[in-house]
Amino acid sequence: MMGRYGVDQLARFLNLFVIILLVVSMLTRQWVLYLFALALMTYSYFRIFSRNRQRRYAENIKYLQKTAKIRTSFGTFFREMKMRRTHHIYHCPGCRQKIRIPRGKGKVAVRCPKCSVEFIKKS
Repeated sequence: MMGRYGVDQLARFLNLFVIILLVVSMLTRQWVLYLFALALMTYSYFRIFSRNRQRRYAENIKYLQKTAKIRTSFGTFFREMKMRRTHHIYHCPGCRQKIRIPRGKGKVAVRCPKCSVEFIKKS
């Protein structure tokens, strides 16, 4: 396996998409989806076992650039969900800036660090 490109983010995505397509094709008995899944699996393994490392790297970079906004929004969403256990997240009524306040402090006067508007919220 020396000199092979290996598994990257694009290959992981393709393999996950292949599994989803195979399950859907089994449930709906659509042979077109099955053939498309096999073609994607072939391409994914071609990429994994390829010796042209520069080209595969460029493909992966292009994939990462195209999906950057989606991955960032999912990361932000999950990070905020984890923070909600210990903090409240409010929006400033003046500028819509997100402000994080620790839970369990009662009513708190909050001053927005961006526009200096002060408002009262329960923590």
